[in-house]
Amino acid sequence: MHSIRRLAVLGAGHVGPVIARLAIRAGYPVAIATSGDPEDIALITELVIPGAEPQWASDAVADADTVVLAMPLHRFPDVDPGLLTGKLVVDAMNYWPASDGVLEAFEASVRGGRGSSEVVARRLAGSAVVKALNHIGYHELEDRARPAGDPVRLGSLRAGRVLQPGGPVFGQVLTLPEFERAVDEDARSLS
Repeated sequence: MHSIRRLAVLGAGHVGPVIARLAIRAGYPVAIATSGDPEDIALITELVIPGAEPQWASDAVADADTVVLAMPLHRFPDVDPGLLTGKLVVDAMNYWPASDGVLEAFEASVRGGRGSSEVVARRLAGSAVVKALNHIGYHELEDRARPAGDPVRLGSLRAGRVLQPGGPVFGQVLTLPEFERAVDEDARSLS
């Protein structure tokens, strides 16, 4: 059986439902939550993410060992870091000043050559944070889903800068070799 007991997806905008559908297709039990009452997303969940269970965010996280952050980044400060302690947290968020407003912690990070996930990890010090699914649009996530075992592993959260807006693979639909080449070239350019 899968090593993941349950997946919680925090965010039911564009990206969250796609990640939830893909996880359900892969055989994982999925809870989905927003910042509000799960009844508010019950019908949309039933129609758009059949098989996912809408829950209060705290309940979804409590029952999960892996949590996907798929919310707008400006909502991230509302997340209680204590709820995520001991969890594997997948940061699928991007910093978009045009929609999030200017978030100084993330602005300073970008100016300092760091990735936004480094800020997330600093706040979630009790969690294991990975950056994933940031570089590709939600349509492509589903339309171009790859089989298990096809990830490109980056060496650190700092290396994850390639996935965020302005990075060399952001918004690109690349083959695995093209993606690896772009990541390697970026790493060499920063050395």
